[in-house]
Amino acid sequence: MDAEQLREYGHKMVDFIADYYKTIENFPVLSQVEPGYLRNLLPDSAPNQPDSFQHVLDGEVAQLILEFIRLHIQAKILPGVTHWQSPNYFAYYPSNSSVAGFVGEMLSAGLNIVGFSWIASPAATELEMIVLDWLAKMLKLPEDFLSAGQGGGVIQGTASEAVLVVLLAARDKVLRRVGKDALEKLVVYASDQTHSSLQKACQIAGIHPENCRLLKATSSTNYALSPEFLSETISQDLTIGLIPFFLCATVGTTSSTAVDPLLSLGKIAKSNGMWFHVDAAYAGSACVCPEFRHYMDGVEEADSFNMNAHKWFLTNFDCSALWVKDRSALVQALSTNPEYLKNKKMADSKPAKTWFLMYSGKLAKLVASQANMVVDYKDWQVPLGRRFRSLKLWMVLRLYGLENLQCYIRNHIKLAKHFENLIAQDPRFEVVTPRIFSLVCFRLLPVRNNESHGNKLNHQLLDAVNSTGSAFISHTVLSGKYILRFAVGAPLTEEKHVNAAWKVLQDKATSLLAESL
Repeated sequence: MDAEQLREYGHKMVDFIADYYKTIENFPVLSQVEPGYLRNLLPDSAPNQPDSFQHVLDGEVAQLILEFIRLHIQAKILPGVTHWQSPNYFAYYPSNSSVAGFVGEMLSAGLNIVGFSWIASPAATELEMIVLDWLAKMLKLPEDFLSAGQGGGVIQGTASEAVLVVLLAARDKVLRRVGKDALEKLVVYASDQTHSSLQKACQIAGIHPENCRLLKATSSTNYALSPEFLSETISQDLTIGLIPFFLCATVGTTSSTAVDPLLSLGKIAKSNGMWFHVDAAYAGSACVCPEFRHYMDGVEEADSFNMNAHKWFLTNFDCSALWVKDRSALVQALSTNPEYLKNKKMADSKPAKTWFLMYSGKLAKLVASQANMVVDYKDWQVPLGRRFRSLKLWMVLRLYGLENLQCYIRNHIKLAKHFENLIAQDPRFEVVTPRIFSLVCFRLLPVRNNESHGNKLNHQLLDAVNSTGSAFISHTVLSGKYILRFAVGAPLTEEKHVNAAWKVLQDKATSLLAESL
């Protein structure tokens, strides 16, 4: 890599990204292209020679970059981008970026280390341990989750990876006790509002599909898992010889931000010898605010806990924080130790002992992994390779600080409450579930209480709003009803954007209702 070329390329690309954010509201939030659009714009194969090759030979690197951005990025890529950082983005859940997160990601890309073990890059491992301890303390997690004890934190790519690795750890832990032949008897429990990644994890882990119990959650509990229903189901499974071994609870479900009662569920899990995992991928960020921390009450009963810093915590994707109380369970399930990854035990030979006297610090590094003096994060995850993701989380925590992060979360919740109030003022709409964090679940009321028509009407409203390009919302289904979701969380969103989205919703609702009369 030529340092001066990097400087020139980098400056131009940073300028482009900065201009993108400056003009992001000029783009339709949801991409309006048709499937396969890009194949019609690009050649069938990669070029043999670089585009504008003469510019490279002439040293006109800056001109080449500008031309590439204009001809390719702006004309071909941006039309197919759904703009997650747009202030008019209200779909799914947010995926935050920030200056600190971006700079941390840039530094990670520049260093480009592969930190699978401590010796592969000591700073990568040790910074990850430190910043996850910081974040655990911000969340007031039990001390058992800190790296000083038997547990600790690790950055996974997504919450889907997090639930997979703890499920594998729980599976192997119980099979060591009851025997490997009992795999088909193992049972997993969660509510039917739990993220679908749990089902995928069960498929990968070899759990029988019928033994993944997704218990129905209803409006009577605000779509939280009922401890009584769970206890009854476990008792029934025990009587037919099955082995309950894993319970997943959620703080902030995807559909409606329902919060499962962690304390009651945790006690049930403990009394039955089950691994208890808490998925707070979205709402965990809000729990750094004291007024929302009570939604995590009972987390002390958990064996593992996960939150996505890349969702609502200004840390660029991907950065999913997972903590466990017993890291040895992960290591026993996921560790491999091939010869090419072993650190040679040089201290066994006389020359090595002499070398040790001369360079004791370096020898300690070589034997540290095998002496269990350090953490090798390759044994806490599915892949071997891993990026230096802790850099961006560290920079976010250092450059913003807890108080600013709390204000950031509170502002989004305030904006969601504002949207909720707007809905309450229009008798044509209703809020479907209590708003807890920054997600509002609502719908346009059906004409003449015709629920079938209501589902169709709300589907049409969703499509009508999203087709304008001025806002992007998503949907779910609760108790058979088609529900619209309005999730506030994009970094640039202000009250004016919420008001503008509400105006679009009202206008499109007026047109649809007029057509249905």
